[in-house]
Amino acid sequence: MNFDALIYRYGSRRNVVYAKKGMVATGQPMAAQAGLEILRAGGNAIDAAIAAAACLTVVEPTSNGIGGDNFALVWTKGKLHGLNSSGKSPKSISIEGLAERGITEIPKYGWIPVTVPGAPAGWAVLAKRFGRLPLTETLAPAIRYAREGVILTPNVAKLWEKAYKEYKATLKGKEFAGWFETFAPRGRAPGVGEVWASPDHAKTLEQIAATDGEAFYRGALADKIDQFSREYNGFLRKGDLEEFEPEWVEPISVNYRGYDIWEIPPNGHGIVALMALKILSGFEFHHREHADTLHKQLEAMKLAFADGQKYIADPKTMSVTVEQLLSEEYAAKRRALIGEEALTPTSGDPKSGGTVYLAAADEEGNMVSMIQSNYMGFGSGLVVPGTGIALHNRGHNFTLDRNHDNVLAPGKRPYHTIIPGFITNDNQAVGPFGVMGAFMQPQGHVQVVMNTIDFHMNPQEALDAYRWQWVGGKTVYVEPDFPNHLALQLALKGHEIIPILDTSIMGRGQIIWRNENGALCGGTEPRTDGTIAAW
Repeated sequence: MNFDALIYRYGSRRNVVYAKKGMVATGQPMAAQAGLEILRAGGNAIDAAIAAAACLTVVEPTSNGIGGDNFALVWTKGKLHGLNSSGKSPKSISIEGLAERGITEIPKYGWIPVTVPGAPAGWAVLAKRFGRLPLTETLAPAIRYAREGVILTPNVAKLWEKAYKEYKATLKGKEFAGWFETFAPRGRAPGVGEVWASPDHAKTLEQIAATDGEAFYRGALADKIDQFSREYNGFLRKGDLEEFEPEWVEPISVNYRGYDIWEIPPNGHGIVALMALKILSGFEFHHREHADTLHKQLEAMKLAFADGQKYIADPKTMSVTVEQLLSEEYAAKRRALIGEEALTPTSGDPKSGGTVYLAAADEEGNMVSMIQSNYMGFGSGLVVPGTGIALHNRGHNFTLDRNHDNVLAPGKRPYHTIIPGFITNDNQAVGPFGVMGAFMQPQGHVQVVMNTIDFHMNPQEALDAYRWQWVGGKTVYVEPDFPNHLALQLALKGHEIIPILDTSIMGRGQIIWRNENGALCGGTEPRTDGTIAAW
């Protein structure tokens, strides 16, 4: 496939965006404009990505925050680098400790699912290693937005209202008062077109910027987090924050029809997308709108998820290796299970043989694929008093099954759902892509990759195309524009097809491709308030 031809292909519902000097693609116009502002000020794509990421904690707090995690894939000087800035569980937490409190499963809200937030440290190490500007400059737009206020866009307002209703009905303890004071200051969720500001958020970002993140992990902000946790019998302590360091990792990949598709290794579940693509690479696909194509995609996805949910954990505790899960032999075994009827997936044995995504690029060739999340919307429901820091709830993904690779343990990273993607060809960057949305993410990655490589769609077409989502057993959600005749044919193969109206659960993505001449071509998500800022 010729990516240059693909970039200039017509036919999408919306026009793709082109640029020469730089491009930032996000789910929020103000975040994309902030990234462009930093590019124009002399920053590179890494600086722009940091600026956009920090702004997203303000303009889209329904999906991410200062108290969350982030991951990044960075292409610079001909090499792809991976960053895992996801935090570990507190050193004092344990299954025994939870049992003493009568807890038999990890809750969604409150202090128990809170792990160390990695986002501020991720910004700091990206800036130090690859950036050109200090955090005091790259975080300035986010600080301005938080202090002066931002206007809510339609999709953010919808998610905010949904979260408010759930939290109002569920979160009854005094520890949750800060969330309502911060995110529902008028006694309700702000609506579309209303202005929301958070001066505490601005002050926190200023402290992070002035200290390169040190205030959050070893200074005054860490003290406030520690004090809040102690007050409500949480496990997180300043010592946990002090010991945290983001980890530079080697990205993992599979070759799919001549293109290398890259993901971050576990504890993230990008490997699920790679396992599915590895299985699918053994088939030929000529038409997207064909029941057999969709059937094979769904079956490969189900088999990959079954393995992912059994084996993905903190790499130190995984019972199998990445190499085993991505081996040709194992892919062939899993591929052989795909027949004409829908499977109820089970894991195999390879040993025997609330999220935001953004992409950025500059004219020097730097490209960034970055993802950031608080998980389940606003996260734990906890906001550290006087800081605007909404803490995430990533620990909810741990299991209490002692025989599982992902069992809860002190100082351990949980199974993580946020994944950035990247494509290269012949050791040259094609570009970053991503589709956020918890367990939709690997499924979105597979669909975007196949839309691009197998079905020759340009970036905007690849994102506009209708999506499916396997949700368990033989149940598959499809979007309203999913062709009825295909749904009927899939039902005859044993799939339970359920049309859904809320397309926000189908993920929200961004794409930037670069051609051989350096031209940048971007697509943005139609299911949210996404935009591309180009220069």
